[in-house]
Amino acid sequence: MTVSRTVELEGHIIDSGTMQRCFEVIMDLGGDFDVEAFDVGRAKDEESYARLRVLAPDDATLQSIVHELHQSGVNPADPDDATLTPAPADRVVPAGFYSTTNHPTDVRVGGEWIAVDDIEMDCAIVVEDPEGEPTARTQVLNGIEADDLVVTGEAGIRVRPPDRPRDASGAFGFMRGGVSAERPSESRIRKVAKALQEVKSEGGNVLVVAGPAVIHSGAGDALAELVREGYVDALSAGNGFATHDIERGLYGTSLGMNIETLEHPRKGHKHHIYTISEVVRAGGITEAVDDGLVTEGVMYECVENDVDYVLAGSIRDDGPLPDTITDTIEAQGEIRRQAHEADMVVMLSTLLHSVAVGNCLPSSTRVVCVDINPATVTQLLDRGSAQAVGLVTDVGTFVPTLADELLGENRSE
Repeated sequence: MTVSRTVELEGHIIDSGTMQRCFEVIMDLGGDFDVEAFDVGRAKDEESYARLRVLAPDDATLQSIVHELHQSGVNPADPDDATLTPAPADRVVPAGFYSTTNHPTDVRVGGEWIAVDDIEMDCAIVVEDPEGEPTARTQVLNGIEADDLVVTGEAGIRVRPPDRPRDASGAFGFMRGGVSAERPSESRIRKVAKALQEVKSEGGNVLVVAGPAVIHSGAGDALAELVREGYVDALSAGNGFATHDIERGLYGTSLGMNIETLEHPRKGHKHHIYTISEVVRAGGITEAVDDGLVTEGVMYECVENDVDYVLAGSIRDDGPLPDTITDTIEAQGEIRRQAHEADMVVMLSTLLHSVAVGNCLPSSTRVVCVDINPATVTQLLDRGSAQAVGLVTDVGTFVPTLADELLGENRSE
């Protein structure tokens, strides 16, 4: 071993498995290590600290090891300032730009660490006013402007993945990631309700990401109650969700099926397109509510209670409703805005929208994903949303049960 670099890791590195991952990365990539210091936190609230000298046969191998360690929050003990390179043109990042993780991140500018605002995965970092009072923020690639100072390389970057402390007794203690159909659903729904209450009591923001299955399964009324009672601050959905929610109020059907009887009335298959036509005629969802056309449902409660909603369109949308954002880049921007404002996200039976929102979330945001299909949560985890916890259950059972927990026996029928 001819080259080396000293790195540090601190926090709940034993409980979080960071120490073990660190050793595995070094050995798997052909390196070796010496443990120079290891201070173990002995109490539940005490953090641990380790300093390692990483050895490798050549610079390329060492750089590869340090890069992988960096993704887990292992940082050089002797950091340099970040390298700032001007963007050569609009929407063009410099070669070798640093691609962000979704973990809280700092950059070193002028010998000082500054936090990167609006952190999310797969973005660049732009630093402003490096000679004065520097600030740093993530920026999607298509938002880069010529001469933006973009962080390149990996020097002067510090990543801080969320810890997994030993004490898991808090409202969010159960949120340890993963998915299982065998965990008791009612007890977990009770913990989700407790977490929601805690977020709201602290003035936090709750974002609900909902798919049409919420309406098809008969859970729309319960979700509308949660909106009305102030447990939902923002809604992210698509054209289908809003259409079938409004169709339910106008015709009693969702995609042509009567929610109560499960029958398909004559011409029921046309109800969704009739619904879109009526909302278009009114000028939009808000106008339809103001005109008395829409008098119930989730979208009605969003309008009446000034709840922010984003309807992101897709290539398969009928209509669509006037409120649906059909420009993909514009929709991404609005989804990103909602994600950055959220303290907790509840994803309800929508694979595509869940992954889209999950990609914009920092790893510090609590995420609950509910779907009858475990693959939805699995894909979230594969895309990097490791903080997501999955409940494999029928959303038609989950949402009313959650409403019962939050609103008690006096909830409206």
